[in-house]
Amino acid sequence: MRPGTHNAITDVEGLRVGHASVDGGLSGTTVVLAPPGGAVGGVDVRGAAPGTRETDLLDPRTTVQRVHAIVLSGGSAYGLAAATGVMERLEAVGEGFAVPGGLVPIVPAAVVFDLGRGGDFAARPDATTGVAAYDVAAAGPVAQGVVGAGRGTVAGGLKGGVGTASTVLPDGSTVAALAVVNAVGSAVDLRTGGLYGARVGFADEFPPVEVGPDVLAALRGIARPAPPAAGTATTLAVVATDLTLDKAGCSRLATMGHDGMARALSPVHTVMDGDVVFGLSTASRPAPDLATLVGLHAAAADVVSRAIAHGMWAAESAGGLRSYREVLGI
Repeated sequence: MRPGTHNAITDVEGLRVGHASVDGGLSGTTVVLAPPGGAVGGVDVRGAAPGTRETDLLDPRTTVQRVHAIVLSGGSAYGLAAATGVMERLEAVGEGFAVPGGLVPIVPAAVVFDLGRGGDFAARPDATTGVAAYDVAAAGPVAQGVVGAGRGTVAGGLKGGVGTASTVLPDGSTVAALAVVNAVGSAVDLRTGGLYGARVGFADEFPPVEVGPDVLAALRGIARPAPPAAGTATTLAVVATDLTLDKAGCSRLATMGHDGMARALSPVHTVMDGDVVFGLSTASRPAPDLATLVGLHAAAADVVSRAIAHGMWAAESAGGLRSYREVLGI
């Protein structure tokens, strides 16, 4: 196996990603756009304090089969409004679920808590932020770090961010993930100072780090502050493939993504986190046989871990929050 061309979720052909930020604070929105006609979707909500929209539609027992975008946003529950802007743009280009008289774009969303970080508590995403993210969405390389929904994120006391990664399986199919890292737990192994998620990286994917005792002590001090208030964290991810899966299969893909989250953050799924993983299938390749499906699931877990590590590595210090690389002196 190997990473895709961009080592990004856009290596799943047809997917596009856009980021937008808000003025006056550290917050923003990230959108993952499906190909024309939509993608099959699933979800697995594991955190105890989630903020979500339209996730019930992803239950395999429900009618709607395809989604047209996934919105990940800052702003806590207020930030769910960003999905409205994405819906408006999709309606304008003729994408949506057909109903009498028109279309209803299906845009599930989930949010992280970043209210008041780096500025005004009222500086949070709305429908215009969703429009801005939609308008810049593109295939190809994906900006990482302190962008979009990762603008105001924190993980284990360090500045969090957006990260992405991909894997090409032996049969040529692709599985990839995008993560927004905003966790109570730490992405850093406090025994060694390395990133948990980097352990499953490909050769040369993550630079080697040497952590001396002073730096390790600094990392431990940052990662062990007073416990945060309830509902003020949350890590989000989208894990996608071009293999054909039904809604139940996409939900299982999301479940495997949570395994990757648990390998890259410690602790995870706490009472203060609202962790959510969405699963997507563009269904441009045939349905996998059993062996390929098992390989897909294993890679899905790893790709989420790697995406989280990339988000932490790419993050820069902001809003008084120190980044991992700053503490390491890199």
